[in-house]
Amino acid sequence: MILAGDIGGTKSNLACYTIEDGKIAQGIFASYPSREFSSLEAVVQKFNDANGITPRAACFGVAGPVKKGRSSLPNLKWTMEAGALARSLKIEAVWLLNDLEANAHGIGGLNPEDFLVLNKGEEAAHGNAAIISAGTGLGEAGLYWDGGRYRPIASEGGHSDFAPRTDLDVELFRFLRAELGHVSWERVLSGPGLFNIYRFLRDTGRGVESDQLRDQIKRGDAPAAIARAAAEGRCPLCAQAMDLFVKYYAAEASNLALKVMSTGGLYIGGGIAPKMISRLTDGVFMKEFRESGRMSGLLEAMPVRVILNDKTALIGAALYAGEKLHGS
Repeated sequence: MILAGDIGGTKSNLACYTIEDGKIAQGIFASYPSREFSSLEAVVQKFNDANGITPRAACFGVAGPVKKGRSSLPNLKWTMEAGALARSLKIEAVWLLNDLEANAHGIGGLNPEDFLVLNKGEEAAHGNAAIISAGTGLGEAGLYWDGGRYRPIASEGGHSDFAPRTDLDVELFRFLRAELGHVSWERVLSGPGLFNIYRFLRDTGRGVESDQLRDQIKRGDAPAAIARAAAEGRCPLCAQAMDLFVKYYAAEASNLALKVMSTGGLYIGGGIAPKMISRLTDGVFMKEFRESGRMSGLLEAMPVRVILNDKTALIGAALYAGEKLHGS
């Protein structure tokens, strides 16, 4: 039995997996609010105790950089070390992966129905691939083809500099720089990033905030309230914010695709994309994705797919642990 985890600033998802003859099967699953726990050990111990399990090994995809088996999460005040986790939890072996690296490992364990195709691209496309994932934060990763399979490459590209394209983008950049100093892509392309875009539009007089929405924002989960109001067509200001969010998602996806030379495909993961399928499929995303001057033809040939399976990081973490246990 392998314990897999997808550990983010909002939720910590845990599940048990078995792998036999190359086939992976999920067992017990549970999700916990991350901020209600003081550490990853505390979450895992609660899961193990509640279900009476003792896994042989564990692998956790975590929303932060991993270096020499250690990680500190930028959106959660947890510090983790693989060896200490193994000793504390009395597990044979523990591995930590960046969450997007775990997602990248998981792509190979998905089925065709787990994807929504935004751009078919070239027939039999091959070469490097990439994955971008907006949620509580912004994750990015690459995948290279070793001749037999894809191998993930971890990245913290979501924290690279936001690159304005238009005069409006420059205004947004200046608005956020005055508050934050450094403006990364994550500051506009994440749940909190959507709220940043909305605040900018509201505070610069580009729309009026309704009393109802103001109350919902005060009660918490502002990004969800904004997205819901936009989807229901009752807030032009929210619709503007969502339109900009989609354009920024496409722009940074394009940047990542060019940097990784992802001729094998670009994957869009995370919790936000499956909730905004109508906006991703109305043509705006792919139009903005292709807008890259002399490289537009290269981008047009790349397959682009949305990952619909919200267990992809868990699957990837389990597959990685399985490979490590079998020495592959």
